Amino acid sequence: MKLHQLVAAIVLAGIACVGTSPAWAQTSAVPSDAEIRKILVDRIDAQKQSVGIVVGVIEPTGRRIVAYGKLAKDDPRPLNGDTLYEIGSITKVFTSLLLADAVERGEVALTDPVAKFLPAKVKMPERGGRAITLLDLSTHSSGLPRMPTNFAPKDQANPFADYSAENLYAFLSGYTLTRDVGSEYEYSNLGGGLLGHALTLRARATDYEALVRARVLGPLGMKSTAITLSPELKSRLATGHSTTLQPVANWDLNVLAGAGGLRSSTNDLLTFLAANLGYVQTPLAPAMADMLKVRRPAGVPNLAIALGWHVFTLHDKEIVWHNGVTAGYRTYIGFDPKARVGVVVLSNGGAAAGSDDIGRHLLDEMSPLLRPQVAPTRTEIAPDVKLYELYAGRYQLAPMAIFTVTRDGEHLFAQLTGQPKVEIFPESAKDFFLKVVDAQITFETDGTGKPAALVLHQSGMDQRAKRIEGEPVAPKEMALEPTVLDGYAGRYQLAPGATLTITRDGTHVFAQITGQPRAEIFASGPGEFFWKVVDAQLTIEVDASGKGTAATLHQLGRDLRAPRIE
Repeated sequence: MKLHQLVAAIVLAGIACVGTSPAWAQTSAVPSDAEIRKILVDRIDAQKQSVGIVVGVIEPTGRRIVAYGKLAKDDPRPLNGDTLYEIGSITKVFTSLLLADAVERGEVALTDPVAKFLPAKVKMPERGGRAITLLDLSTHSSGLPRMPTNFAPKDQANPFADYSAENLYAFLSGYTLTRDVGSEYEYSNLGGGLLGHALTLRARATDYEALVRARVLGPLGMKSTAITLSPELKSRLATGHSTTLQPVANWDLNVLAGAGGLRSSTNDLLTFLAANLGYVQTPLAPAMADMLKVRRPAGVPNLAIALGWHVFTLHDKEIVWHNGVTAGYRTYIGFDPKARVGVVVLSNGGAAAGSDDIGRHLLDEMSPLLRPQVAPTRTEIAPDVKLYELYAGRYQLAPMAIFTVTRDGEHLFAQLTGQPKVEIFPESAKDFFLKVVDAQITFETDGTGKPAALVLHQSGMDQRAKRIEGEPVAPKEMALEPTVLDGYAGRYQLAPGATLTITRDGTHVFAQITGQPRAEIFASGPGEFFWKVVDAQLTIEVDASGKGTAATLHQLGRDLRAPRIE
């Protein structure tokens, strides 16, 4: 759950390959405290990826905590197992546990339509006569998008705070599903939040927090896990930091709290793992076991989605896990049911190399640690408001991806279509940098000194956006016969663990790369397609019968050819 993306080149840049490694021998132990501390020192002091990280381990021999770093950049207090962090989407595991527990209580069934628990005025979208069920929400296969299209935060620093139940109901009542319910996995914060809201209404609880406290946190004795923090809990909350380690505000998720609203500590999450691993007796044990009995494919080799949990399987070894990402935190929780080992990693830095790879490595020593490059220190210079006025305008990155640059007094802001407005800071007359993510913008000028384009530098890529006046010009779309489109549909191998899947839905064609959202692509000619949200094109080669044999992805000056696979 992270808004400050600003990477428009999602098609190539986001490919994540799932590595294969030998199964971890049953006799292997989680690395020692000294080895874990060495990892944290390197991640914080050398790689500059966080301000403070706490790791918790639970195993047959007991629990242990390893912490390194500070509560905040300007707060040198040390961290410990009782330090609180926003845990983001790990909240979804608790929401799905509420679902499994409600099933155990006989209050709901997994196959119950979500509409059954919402006000009568809400018209839940359906498709082909199939209603979205509670199970569909928990397994991210409802057909609902990652975020609602009417999500327009007033406060970009706390983007979910003003998204209300009325906003949610309006979106659901007006949304048309683009694929069959239950047919595909697509991670959805909207779905997780809706599930928590529906269960809250069914239980007639005051709010989501009251429900999770009554049915999960209270019975398990998790006294340091909450949404609304008491003064004592707040004093233990680590400050969140952006990818460039600047302090950022905490998030409040309102009606979507079930998707990511909880804050918790390492000790509390180890208590949660102890219950899942059977180290303690709890009335929630049947519901916890039921969560792992449900399995649906997640679109990535060896990865399935259970109720709330993701399950990675390799060489007969399972790792059950979930992570969380908010503006200033990266968190991970995972366990090996067979070895009865669990790990918690909580980081108060927003950098990608924060917690996931550490957690995976501790559970499977063959899983590698990331080696991110340290971002250079950037020096801000005094603003030149005359240049700011000159740079203000619109710059087209893709047919439907526009950078809007605006000036507000002595401040300059950039906003990419569908993303929050962020301030950019000058380090030269033409070069600017962002503080919320590791990204830079360079303005190009023509012979008269007027801005002609801007270039976004991020993740090792340079993406050029030409300045435009008036409405953006999009490539012409061509209608192709459904029988022709059927020939293109299929799976194409981009790289090991990265598959491009082409599907047709009526006259609409969609492309999805492993681990990324599905996006519609548009035909500019036979076998030629383009994205509107990114500057990327796709060429599909066919055989004599019209069946696709290979697809070539064109983006950022690179051509990546993917043969068809069956």
